Amino acid sequence: MAKRLFVGNLSWDTTDDSLRAAFAEVGAVESAQVIVDKMSGRSKGFGFVEMATDEEAAKAIEALNGKAIDGRPVTVNEARPMTERSERPAQAPEA
Repeated sequence: MAKRLFVGNLSWDTTDDSLRAAFAEVGAVESAQVIVDKMSGRSKGFGFVEMATDEEAAKAIEALNGKAIDGRPVTVNEARPMTERSERPAQAPEA
């Protein structure tokens, strides 16, 4: 079963392909995605990688957490399910 990993502190220059290539050195990558802002199309500085097995995911965390990808030291850990966020209160228009 594939294990989903969170990858934080990505360089603005990191692409899906370069993220996949970095993790492919450690094991089989099912998918790699850099999360981008809908409006600007610019990276949000984090992404997700799915490794083929739990063992490869553990190996990727050990090998790549704190290591540089595209010139920046990244944070790699097991992805947690997204939690519900409360809605922001409406702001009054400025006068």
